[in-house]
Amino acid sequence: MTERLTIVRLGHHGDGIADAADRPVYVPYALPGETVEVEGVPGHPDRRHLLRVETPSAERIAPVCPHFGICGGCAVQHWRFDRYRDWKRDSVVQALGAVGIAAPVGELIDAHGAGRRRAVFHARRAGRDVLQVGFAAARQHRIIPIDRCPVLAPSLSGAIPAAWALADVLAPMAKPLDIQMTATDSGLDVDVRGSGPVPPQRLAALAALAETHRLARLTRHGELVAQRAAPTIRIGHATVTLPPAAFLQATAEGEAALARLVMEYAGDAKAVADLFCGVGPFALRLAERARVIAADTDAEAVAALRQGAAGASGLKPIRAEQRDLFRQPFLPEELKRIDAVVFDPPRQGAEAQARQLAASKVPMVVAVSCNAASFARDARILTDGGYRLDAVSPIDQFRYSPHVEIVARFMR
Repeated sequence: MTERLTIVRLGHHGDGIADAADRPVYVPYALPGETVEVEGVPGHPDRRHLLRVETPSAERIAPVCPHFGICGGCAVQHWRFDRYRDWKRDSVVQALGAVGIAAPVGELIDAHGAGRRRAVFHARRAGRDVLQVGFAAARQHRIIPIDRCPVLAPSLSGAIPAAWALADVLAPMAKPLDIQMTATDSGLDVDVRGSGPVPPQRLAALAALAETHRLARLTRHGELVAQRAAPTIRIGHATVTLPPAAFLQATAEGEAALARLVMEYAGDAKAVADLFCGVGPFALRLAERARVIAADTDAEAVAALRQGAAGASGLKPIRAEQRDLFRQPFLPEELKRIDAVVFDPPRQGAEAQARQLAASKVPMVVAVSCNAASFARDARILTDGGYRLDAVSPIDQFRYSPHVEIVARFMR
């Protein structure tokens, strides 16, 4: 059954919202002020599928990608760019307001740069003769095959054809595949997951493809298949060799923008703890002027940081350790000689560590986050513990998506 709705606002995930009698109703790809014709989504009483825009918003623009509205990778290509930027910044203001914090939130920093330097492609054989390689449809497991993506950096220009070629070798095994591509200074670093056991002849074919597509490295579930060059990136004075499927910020400019703010906010701190440090995008830069304790749950990331620090010149000492900061956060006694703590947790935030910081006497905390809701929760813990939130900078490296990065400073 179809119905007609008027969209009144845009939600946190980029869906248009209409106020129905008993609940808000969510309509992807609709904009505030539009009258739209929709139909129900089975099993989801609060969601609708957009059929037609009857009265379009004056702020509606043509999307930059032919796959928009089908591929689930982007949510907001159809809105005027200045309005999109305001909405993304407001998501941080609203998250803080929801926990009772009024703080100065800066203007949104555009960190898209050249585009995304990493992507995960999904692949599946749909029937005997149909191979699908691309991104997942919005809120579905269905794969949308692609041959281009305008948000990817030029350094990933060979990623899509390489993903199709790798999937063609492995997809006959009838297993869904995830193919992670990362652009490094020495070429594409590729890790394939989901294939199950691979016969020797297919491994040989994969190795040949790695050479044909000039991949820096090809791994399966982290196990080496072929390597032409060590996949490295430059972080400050250090060269870091990435572990397979390593986490990096989505764009090179995103990493640079986050690091600039972390360095600015940390100021003249001489002893810094970098928690959830990853491969060291902050620790290796902070060590140019401060002693650093770095910790992360991922042992391979910590080892890569150590190796990068050992080969760099001009750095102050870095003590890097593997530590589960969710179960074993740093305690106040361990932070007595620390001038500033930097933390950059996954999307779930750093609740356990924030509670220990709130009980500490560390004079400054620099929080980095990729989730406004968990950031706001952790900010409330810190402010309840006596910190003052005096700077918040939202950063947009995931253009056209609802995701926003945040760097904030808390002072005692």
